[in-house]
Amino acid sequence: MTVSRRRIGDREVHPVGLGCMNITHAYGPPLNEVDAKALLVRALDLGCDFLDTATIYGLGRSEELIGEALGQRRKEYFLASKCVLGFRDGQRVLDGRPEAIKAACEASLKRLRTDVIDLYYLHRPDPKVPVEDSAGALSDLVREGKIRFIGLSEMGEDQLRRAHRIHPVAALQSEYSLWVRNPEIAVLDACRELGTVLVAFSPVGRGFLADPPADPAAFHDTDLRRVMFPRFAPEFYPKNLALLDEARAVAKEAGCSVAQLALAWTLAKGPHVIPIPGTAKIAHLEENHTATNVTLTPAQVARLDAHFSPERAAGPRYSPPGQASVTTEMFEFERAASGG
Repeated sequence: MTVSRRRIGDREVHPVGLGCMNITHAYGPPLNEVDAKALLVRALDLGCDFLDTATIYGLGRSEELIGEALGQRRKEYFLASKCVLGFRDGQRVLDGRPEAIKAACEASLKRLRTDVIDLYYLHRPDPKVPVEDSAGALSDLVREGKIRFIGLSEMGEDQLRRAHRIHPVAALQSEYSLWVRNPEIAVLDACRELGTVLVAFSPVGRGFLADPPADPAAFHDTDLRRVMFPRFAPEFYPKNLALLDEARAVAKEAGCSVAQLALAWTLAKGPHVIPIPGTAKIAHLEENHTATNVTLTPAQVARLDAHFSPERAAGPRYSPPGQASVTTEMFEFERAASGG
């Protein structure tokens, strides 16, 4: 089956990319080096040619693994990484100053074993630094040939437009799935207008829209879903699990898994949307990659839209510290619930 590729800037990529956070941290213990590299190689062999990593993932280890495993195949994939949210002396830091961004890029280039990063994002807004200043630093890096395109992550329409006035923003990364519909407030349409790709991270709902455990107590002690994402908390999780019955029914109609359904729904939201599911399992990688074989009817998309309407998700998207670090728009009911 011929897959229609999607554009980022003047490049084309497979419509389903690979988020490379899971191989080093977040949802349990990191993969060992052999398994992590095997997953990355398998991704490239499948034709999954959009790899998305970040400075903060595994405190640089995700970038190192990509460089070590795929450095000799650099021309075969479109590479994205992120700055601003980084680490210093083993601790997370937020630094959007131009000099910090340029230093972070140099460090990432070394870890990735490459001369150029195709897409370089501001991972989070730094409230102490105007987005124009940070975007200006990225623009400098484009002129120097160290990055090809600039991107933003977890920012709203205002910062997107402000950054875009400094330099064209090729991609805005935001959490977007059946379970998280916030981009539909403003940035989905703004991206379409500006020619910016919406890169949808966690399109499978951090595993919720795949094969979730019946009890969140099954998560590993180091799994961030225990502390950072309240929808997995015991008081909310059972209500959210009840949403999956309809997804399973539509998936059965479409002849696919729930995870593939979630990805197909995301792809149906416009040719400027590219999901980047992450995984630590080759079987899931292969399943996600073939989601492009699934075509949902307009009626099925509308049915899923209605069933997963934003107010039906139980619990906030982020913990209070997590929410404080992003400027993605919130729905009115979310602001009311948070006291904002």
